[in-house]
Amino acid sequence: MRRIRVVVCILIGVIMCWSASVANDKRYVNIVFIGNSITFGAGLSKPTHDAPPVKAALFLSKCPEIASVRYSNRGQSGCTTVDYLPETNTLFPWAVHAADKFKDETWADLVFSIMLGTNDSAIEGTNGCPVAPERYYENLKTIINRLLALYPDCRVVVHRPLWYSPNTYNGAKYMEEGLQRLQEYYPQIQRLVDYYASRFPGQVFLGDTKGFDYFKENHLTDFQAEKGNAGIFYLHPNEKGAARLGELWGEAIRKVLSF
Repeated sequence: MRRIRVVVCILIGVIMCWSASVANDKRYVNIVFIGNSITFGAGLSKPTHDAPPVKAALFLSKCPEIASVRYSNRGQSGCTTVDYLPETNTLFPWAVHAADKFKDETWADLVFSIMLGTNDSAIEGTNGCPVAPERYYENLKTIINRLLALYPDCRVVVHRPLWYSPNTYNGAKYMEEGLQRLQEYYPQIQRLVDYYASRFPGQVFLGDTKGFDYFKENHLTDFQAEKGNAGIFYLHPNEKGAARLGELWGEAIRKVLSF
């Protein structure tokens, strides 16, 4: 009987140690989302509840290997990579202010989730547009270089910007020309990731690549129908689309955390 009790105590001890080990292996994640009106959640009735960053954080919080997720949505309507350049001293300090709140939490992974390019691709109406593909690459590199200098252990995830209808024309003019330019940014994002792979291995990653095709195919159900200067256009996800985009971002970030 005494031996049985000893064995039971040993088993309980092993289980407790194993449970503690599993708990310690879980990831704590802090994310700063950098983006434009899509990231912000423009047009949604409750962006603080339904914007893509909210849904991405929710997706990640349900992953068994993640203990907790904290995030800050730094999406700004109408912004371009030019607006986020550190030297302009406009939006970049806003992102830094958010990241600094997480800086002392050394036990957590700090991730910057970036999706910029929609407004860069415009023909007219946004700061610095039209941004040529080469300039888009240089702008993103400048932004990321500064982030890596300020937060040496961070990870940066760069998502491809989404499809929009070729008649998009609101306060800014996009149209077919802009949509074509937007797709020319994709090789530049891959080039950027390749550049950092040898210099900062394990820190800069290609994020979501599925969103463009998904929203092109499902824009009638997942985008808001908006009145513009060239008719009804599709640019911003609705509640359903924002949830899907958040999942796509969450899936991409989860893969990055496994490195």
